[in-house]
Amino acid sequence: MKQAIRAARIFDGEREITGEPVVVVEDGRIVTADPAGLPVTDLGDVTLLPGLVDSHVHLAFDPFGVATDQTDPDDVVLARIRANALEALQAGITTVRDLGDRGYLTLQARDAGPEVLVSGPPVTTTGGHCWFLGGEADGLDGVRAAVTERVERGVDVVKIMATGGSITPGSSPFDQQYTTEELWAAVEIAHAAGIPVTVHAHASTGIKAAVDAGVDSIEHAFFLAPGGLAVDWDTVDTLVRKEIYVSTTTARRPTAEPATPVSLTLRENFGRMRERGVRLVCSSDAGIGPFKRFDSLPHGVIEFGELLGFSNADALASATSVAARACGLGDRKGRIAPGHDADLLAVAGNPLQDLSALLDVRAVFRSGERVV
Repeated sequence: MKQAIRAARIFDGEREITGEPVVVVEDGRIVTADPAGLPVTDLGDVTLLPGLVDSHVHLAFDPFGVATDQTDPDDVVLARIRANALEALQAGITTVRDLGDRGYLTLQARDAGPEVLVSGPPVTTTGGHCWFLGGEADGLDGVRAAVTERVERGVDVVKIMATGGSITPGSSPFDQQYTTEELWAAVEIAHAAGIPVTVHAHASTGIKAAVDAGVDSIEHAFFLAPGGLAVDWDTVDTLVRKEIYVSTTTARRPTAEPATPVSLTLRENFGRMRERGVRLVCSSDAGIGPFKRFDSLPHGVIEFGELLGFSNADALASATSVAARACGLGDRKGRIAPGHDADLLAVAGNPLQDLSALLDVRAVFRSGERVV
């Protein structure tokens, strides 16, 4: 069945279209067709955008709990995964990339509302960052076996912890967990199966190893150092040359706490990276804390405009067309264009003039079906 959706304006993932444009949908996809005679949903004075893409979430986590506590039964975790996915969908996030669950449980929740891309348990060293999710693997043979298992399980992306992290007791974000050779081995196996590799990396050594290994994207890329931040701009330039995406994981709900000097410097550094040509993706790391709820992504887009120097159009693209390409879905997500999935978000007003309009959701469509 064909249908038409009309709005006052459209942001198609790259640019604005005005004049009460109409989107024609058939069988869950956007098509080129004459809307005459079709049933029309007129959304009024709204802006229609592609559904948002959050490229870094943890659906199995309770943002008000403790991530390291993985004692809940599988059915409880599955219920949480579905509830968290629906929270994202209510905010207009129609695609999420889950970058760390327990026991591949998220594979059972691909129908949870948004399209769910799955990594399974992240590959980490024994006792390394997020070891409690069950992805421990050491050395070249261990890494190869771990990535092969994920390929056989049918994951959409391989997630590897190149450095330690802050939520795991005994783990340090400054410490490198895998060598360039080990990361390269993971990339070789995953790419042979057509699966991208994304790497958690906080400090310079881990980021450089990931870049040298030819990963597809890097999560965080904060360039953390004892006492603050220390960006290796040569590595940043290599990121640009190799066209590796950086998923910033900075989106969060507003907090009354004042911004720290380090967090402000981090945003300034991302702004400089953008100026040098790094392809930045707005993402949330939802699930790791109370300010990282699963509806946090729109707040990150607003921040991209306010603190990173993005134009409003570029900020919106960072969570639509750019994020879709980073997830390997650029041919069918992140754009309002023929052949793309009819995953759509309608917001009041015009986010190209005021990004806070993203917070006033008026409708959400998933594969052409209105769900909000």
